[in-house]
This record gives sequence, structure tokens and C-alpha cells, in this order.
Amino acid sequence: MSKRDGVDNGGRKRRPARRPRPTSGGEPGSGARGSAAPGAPGPAEAGRTPSADQGGSGRARAKGQAGSGRRTEPGRPRPADAAPSGAAGASPGGGRKPAGDRPGTVPGDAAGKRPGRMATGAPRFARPLNAGSVLGWTALSAIVPGAAHLRAGHRRTGLGLLGAYAVLLVAALAFVLVRGLEGLTTFLGDGMMVTAVVLLAVGALCWFALLVTSYVALNPSRLDQQGQIVSGILVGVLCVAVMSPFALGANTVLTTRDTFDKIFPSVDTDSGVAPIKEEDPWNGRTRVNFLLLGGDAAGNRTGMRTDSMNVASVDIRTGNTVLFSLPRNLQHVHFPPSSPLRKQFPNGFMAELGQGGLLNEVWQYANDHPQIMGKKNQGPRALMDAIGHTLNLKIDYYALMNMYGFADLVDAIGGLRIRVERDIPWGGLYGTAGTIKAGTRVLSGEEALWYGRSRVGSDDFSRMGRQRCVIGAFAKQATPDKILLNFREIATATKRLAQTNIPRELVEPLAALALKVKGAKITSMQFVPPEFWPGSPDWLKIRRAAAKAIADSTRAPSQAVAAAASPTGSAAPSGVASPSASAARPTQTPKQTPTRNSQRSARSLEELCGF
Repeated sequence: MSKRDGVDNGGRKRRPARRPRPTSGGEPGSGARGSAAPGAPGPAEAGRTPSADQGGSGRARAKGQAGSGRRTEPGRPRPADAAPSGAAGASPGGGRKPAGDRPGTVPGDAAGKRPGRMATGAPRFARPLNAGSVLGWTALSAIVPGAAHLRAGHRRTGLGLLGAYAVLLVAALAFVLVRGLEGLTTFLGDGMMVTAVVLLAVGALCWFALLVTSYVALNPSRLDQQGQIVSGILVGVLCVAVMSPFALGANTVLTTRDTFDKIFPSVDTDSGVAPIKEEDPWNGRTRVNFLLLGGDAAGNRTGMRTDSMNVASVDIRTGNTVLFSLPRNLQHVHFPPSSPLRKQFPNGFMAELGQGGLLNEVWQYANDHPQIMGKKNQGPRALMDAIGHTLNLKIDYYALMNMYGFADLVDAIGGLRIRVERDIPWGGLYGTAGTIKAGTRVLSGEEALWYGRSRVGSDDFSRMGRQRCVIGAFAKQATPDKILLNFREIATATKRLAQTNIPRELVEPLAALALKVKGAKITSMQFVPPEFWPGSPDWLKIRRAAAKAIADSTRAPSQAVAAAASPTGSAAPSGVASPSASAARPTQTPKQTPTRNSQRSARSLEELCGF
């Protein structure tokens, strides 16, 4: 305070000159003092001593002036509006209340000093945080970002994190609801896989930073030394645990990419495969035909024999599929004019051998005679030409599955649920390894393999029917959730079992087509006796039956019944040549057989296999 306020620089108070306080008759407190003459002490002040004046009302006035932010000179009259109403500024006896007793302040607020907090200030935590609370709120932030910041009082940051997290969840949910599982297939492209790995790495770093900032926001320095050490270690472990799912996801994506690169070749490696256009991967076709092969190559065998041969003809628009099963002992198949084997076997494959020239020998023959084919490893192309010419279909792609790799693949999805019609002994020539009992069974990989391959007590045609059911069961039961949960095992098995000419660029649209097939109608047709005799095949009859099965799969049930009663046929679908046109070729002249002329329609797998 200055000397003007009655205090010198040494801290000693000076006694100010007493001057009369003029008051008007209308002001509160006017009375005898209000009538005193200027310059004369009033009655109430006449008996005051200097010490009493210095230690009493003078100090109270000084404190009140300091607290109110106003300064009045000693002896000057105080304005009427400088103090609150009479009850707030004065005691009933005329003295002033201590500053700590005034309304609106807390203890320690006197003389302008504020060691305490105002009653209307920011709220404190209701309860101090211990080590367990710090860990709990930090862990909660891993699931609900921003929770720890809200608990620490950082509302803007907490609400911002929570809002950003909500936006991400809503966007992901909208993507799944709008695009469905087909939308997820967009991540099977090579470029999208790289993008996914980058996004997962960024997500891991963001969640690590989120946990660290959440822990720091809770101010762990308030904890004792032991609490700080324990909480710091556990938060570090939590950070590693939170980053683990991102690392697992990135590793899965990289494994998928590596598997695809090893299985699916580049489109440039096979001259028979049309270039893939991003805007139209199927090149304007409405139907695509896949040759699915089961090979028996093993360490104790020489060469490759394709004992299981099925053609899947898929409608791209609906996913409706027809499976054609061809017997391994179908003899003397013909080749199209574009095949190098046409000149070698103008009358059919090894027709001069009588009982020789089986369909399952074509692959290995072409591989063993590169001088005829013009290139090495042309077995797949030769077999595609032969089967496509037999069914009057253009075979677009093939996929070969090794039988032992197929067993691993079935185990990877948890087995196959199949209705077994009768007891099937399996293992060797006499079924000494075991018996698959009749009834609805969940078969392991080894059991499913032998269920489709066993010839003990049955013939090739019965085996073909069982193989058809195994393929259909796998197509129906290899659901996306099973594939995702067992992806590493599936990828490992697929590397061992698969050989294909499906280009890498076609994987994404092929996955979308596979989802359509899973929910569509699948029918099956076998070219077996008594309708078709493999030793003396009627080629024209086979082609007509194939064309009818495809036409029926594209119609609604009511349309299929009407078409069956109509004597005229419909136009062949895309990817199917006209049977009449094919019959005009000299090499396609049918060889009559003792089979009946009736053409049995394809039947659904649900009916045939009891799915």
C-alpha cells in the first residue's frame, strides 16, 4: 500500500487526518452523524482513540476497498454504491463482517488473495484415481476411444475421439450392408491388398498412440512410485495386445497375396487365356465353364492320371451351375480342328488300340509328346480341348486338385457333412483301412477322399456319383466364415493341391461369382450307363443332353416343365455351340449305341446327395 492509503514504506500505519463524513438525510445510516457540521467529529466518533480507529473500522475499510477493487482516500466520503446492501457489508452492530464470512467467497479469499477455489469453478474428480482405475480407464479407451480423456476432464479431446470412432464404425457398417460379402471381394486385388496392409499398419500405430495418450491424460504421476511402475508396465503390455490383431490381419493379407501369386499365373503365361478387362472381366460372356480335375499324382506314382473330371458351367448373371461328370474310362474322344492331336488321332484318341485310349490318359500323353503339341506341359490344354469338344462347350479355365492336398483342404474347414447311402470300405484294394458307415456323417479329409475314390465293392460310375457329392458338399459348406477362421490352413493346403490357368487378375471377380454360386441352384448330370455307354459313346446324344441341362438351369421351374413338353428346342446359351451345327462336322457324326433315346434331365445336388 502507498502512503496515501495510510501505510508507509516500512509497513507502519499512519494515522490519517480525521475528516467528517458528510451524509444526506435520505441515505441509510444518516441520523445524528448526518447532522454534524463539517469538520466536527460526530457523536459516535468522539470517543474513538487513534488505536481503536486504526485497528477497527479502518482495517475493515481497507480490506473491503482492496477486495472490491476500489480505492478511496482516507477521510474521503465513500460512495453509497461502493458497498453492497446494508446486510452484506455491515454487522448489526455497525461493524463490518470479516471477508471470509461474506457470501460468494470461500475461506482464504480475504484481502484479494485466492488460495482456495471459487464455488463455481471447474469440478474436481469425485474420487482420486488409483492404479487400478488408471489401468481400467486406459483399457476401456482401447474399445471406446476417448473414454479416458473424458474421465480426465478433457472433454473436447474425448468427444472428438469418440466421434471419429463412431464415424468409422458407421462407415464400415454401411459398407457391409450396402455391398455385402461381395464388397469384401474387392480386397482380393493385388493393389487393394497392398493398401489393406498399409491401412492396418497405420491403424496399429493410431491405437498405440491412443492408449499412450489416454494413460498420460489420467495423470499417473499422482500415483505412488509402485503404482507408476506397475501401471506403466501393464499399459505397455496392453499396447502390444491391442496392436496384435492389426499385425495378424496384415500377416493374413500377405499370406493371401503370396498364395495367390503361387497358384494363379499371370495372364501372359497362357496364350489360350483371353486378356482380362477390368470393366468386363468375362469379356461379354453370360456363361463361363471350368474344368475341375482330381489327379492321383503321388510320390510312388509316375505321371498324372486325371481320375476325376467334372465341368462346372456357371451362369454369370445368376450363379446357377450345372456339373457334368465324365467317366475316366470314356474312350476314343475326339479333338477339335484347332488341336495338334486332331491330326494324330483323326478317328478318336488311340482308336486303333480297341480298349485303350481312355479319357484320363489324355493329360499325360500330351505332356509326354511335346513334339506333337509344339510345347512342353500341354496336358491341360489337350484335355480341355477334348472335353470341350465332347460336350460342345468352350472350356475357359481348369483347376487341378491333388487328392492328398484335397484331404488337407477338407480338414481345414472342419470336415464335410455328407449323407452316406451305404457302407463304404476304404483303403487299398480290399478296404482294410476302415469303413465309412451309412448315414449322415461328418467326414474328415482322409475319409472324404476315400469316400470319393474307393472302388471296393463298387464300380467307376458309383464312384463318380460320390465324387460329385463331395464336390457339391465342399461348394456348399466352405462358407466365408469358415474360410476366414481357418485361412492359414486353407492357404497352406491350397498351395500343395492346386494347379490352374485362372489368371491372377480374375481372382476378384471369380470370388464374387463363387458367392453367387453358393446361394444359387446347382444341378448335376453324369454320362454313365444305362443312358450313356463310355465304351461306345453317342457323341451327338451327349451334346444334346448337355445343351438341355444348361437350358433348363437358366429357366424358372414352370418354364422348364413347358420346355420339356415342347418338341422344339431353344437357342443355345452363350458359351454353348448349337448341337445341330456340331453334328454337321464329319468327326462329330454320332456312333449309335444300344442306349435309349430318352434324355434324362440334370438333377439337383440336394436331391442326389441329400444336402
